[in-house]
Amino acid sequence: MRKQFVVIGLGRFGTSVAKTLNTLGHDVLAMDKDEHAVQVITQDVTQAVQADAREEETLRALGVRNFDVAIVAIGDDLEANILITLMLKEMGIPYVVAKAQSVQHGKVLEKIGADKIVYPEQDMGIRLANNLIRTNVMDFIELSLDYSIFEIIAPTEFINKTLGKLNLRAVYKINVVAIKKGVDQIVIAPGADEAIEEKDILVIVCNKKALSRLPD
Repeated sequence: MRKQFVVIGLGRFGTSVAKTLNTLGHDVLAMDKDEHAVQVITQDVTQAVQADAREEETLRALGVRNFDVAIVAIGDDLEANILITLMLKEMGIPYVVAKAQSVQHGKVLEKIGADKIVYPEQDMGIRLANNLIRTNVMDFIELSLDYSIFEIIAPTEFINKTLGKLNLRAVYKINVVAIKKGVDQIVIAPGADEAIEEKDILVIVCNKKALSRLPD
């Protein structure tokens, strides 16, 4: 379903989020007070606006209150980050994501109502550590302190074997929720008869410790 997103703050993080959402087919309003940052992204989003998001009247004039999701990606001005997050929640936006610079900052954002807190630098550190430990980990999403969704290149030992034969849930305590085959093919909730082929990407849910037991 097509959604409307507003991304406030067009540094590296905000720009990446805005472009990705647009590529995925959603409507994206990108905002920053810096004219150059706005010009750079103009062709990559639905609408790009130079504006000071700390001004509530500006947000209302742009119709931000009607958007499905707001992402506050400002990182260099904590006061603005917190103020804008608070205003967006008070305006009634259903889901507000806010970028935090530290755990303490994140706690403040949580108290004022942010629905999701992201720590880009911390997340990148975790991602790098996982990639250094296991070279076949392509991406991951943390679900909790213990469990994550991982995208891994199928281990050599799994090639040409079915999920039923591998019995991954019993042997490794992992669940395969999808298999990416090539550029544009994905098998959702694969059955026991699904065979794993060379270069397949497995999307798995598991305990982080279980991941370390998988063969490379």
